[in-house]
Amino acid sequence: MSESARFSGTKSYLTNEALEAAVNCALVLQKPLLVRGEPGTGKTLLAEAVSEALDLELITWHVKSTTRAQEGLYHYDTVQRLYDSRFGDGDVKDIRQYIKLGPLGRAFKSDRRVVLLIDEVDKADLEFPNDLLHELDRMHFKIMETGDEIKAEQRPVVIITSNAEKELPDAFLRRCVFHFIDFPERDLMGRIVDVHHPALNDALLKQAMDAFYAIRNMQRLRKRPSTSELVDWIAMLKDMGVSDVKLDKNLPFLGTLLKKEQDLVAYADQLSGGARWRS
Repeated sequence: MSESARFSGTKSYLTNEALEAAVNCALVLQKPLLVRGEPGTGKTLLAEAVSEALDLELITWHVKSTTRAQEGLYHYDTVQRLYDSRFGDGDVKDIRQYIKLGPLGRAFKSDRRVVLLIDEVDKADLEFPNDLLHELDRMHFKIMETGDEIKAEQRPVVIITSNAEKELPDAFLRRCVFHFIDFPERDLMGRIVDVHHPALNDALLKQAMDAFYAIRNMQRLRKRPSTSELVDWIAMLKDMGVSDVKLDKNLPFLGTLLKKEQDLVAYADQLSGGARWRS
């Protein structure tokens, strides 16, 4: 990838100027890009799009509630070494064969620049982001068991996603370029749908979009339908030959849009209340 390479989306991942500017800022400054936004706005897919657009390998680290920062660096498999010492015929004195690099370690060791996705960083405990500060700043770490140092010859493109479940430390935020992905407005959403459903009947597209945005504007919803759910819903409408969509109690395949019982109740209540809808 050349130093002048810039991101402008891909054929399947449509962007706007603000998102492109944030990605390119992170590329130029060589800082992690922290991306927030409601579920379904394409935060995780952004890393895939950057990888595709810049022709770089993608390494993914899916963070869980039990994830520790050390896991991203390396793992020393003491259990396997103990097993081999009792039952194997290899040389267990060579500790290096029991060191397995984690996603961060693999990204640093790669001889080519890669895209590293740290997905849903806010799922881990509060200390997790702080524990990454040193490595993300200096792009190297030491394997304590061997003394080997893993240093990035090519700084990876780091994309970090967050669903804002927890506040992230200020020290962590200072080291990142930040972007909040707004939910797509109707024009952009229409172009996104066209990528997945080209040549969709205009009347069906308008009706589906009217209903979709009306549902998103309902009050009391705990989980508003996202872009991916709209794409799935339209796929069902097409597959089942539905050509007319009306926002009523018989809206077809409502379960592809609303995924919580409370939201289905809220939907029915607002319909029965004669609520006015905005598209």
